[in-house]
Amino acid sequence: MELFLHEELVFRNVFAKTKEDVLAFLAEKLFEKGYVKHEYIQAIQDREEEYPTGLPSSEPGIAIPHANFEMVNKTTLAIATLKQPVEFHNMEKKQAELPIQIVIMMAIGEPHGQVEMLQKIVSIIQDEPLRKAMIKTKSNKELLKLLEQAVA
Repeated sequence: MELFLHEELVFRNVFAKTKEDVLAFLAEKLFEKGYVKHEYIQAIQDREEEYPTGLPSSEPGIAIPHANFEMVNKTTLAIATLKQPVEFHNMEKKQAELPIQIVIMMAIGEPHGQVEMLQKIVSIIQDEPLRKAMIKTKSNKELLKLLEQAVA
């Protein structure tokens, strides 16, 4: 799977009040840069309602929203670290909410690519020092480098 990672899709210290704000922000950036079709913006919100993407872990929490591969033009990841955590529903227990401070939006243009990418992202989920380093980065370039190392 060919994966394009670019600094133009890395956002540090984003202020958001809700998960919907973060999802809209990242999906719109993906659309503006031509990585996804316009329908992706709504599809990401709809999918999050149906299948939450907050992952249970120690803080800082992480969510991995994604939508159908048919809406993706070019496979990539967009990442945002948040100034303050926002509540996402837990992937495992829909009723439970989790404080999320790292959002990695997957735009995967292949039918089975999401599973492959999820397996790579699991390493980030299991690595608390890495997640803390992601929150503390001083530049987009530094955050991109951490993401690249984790999913390479």
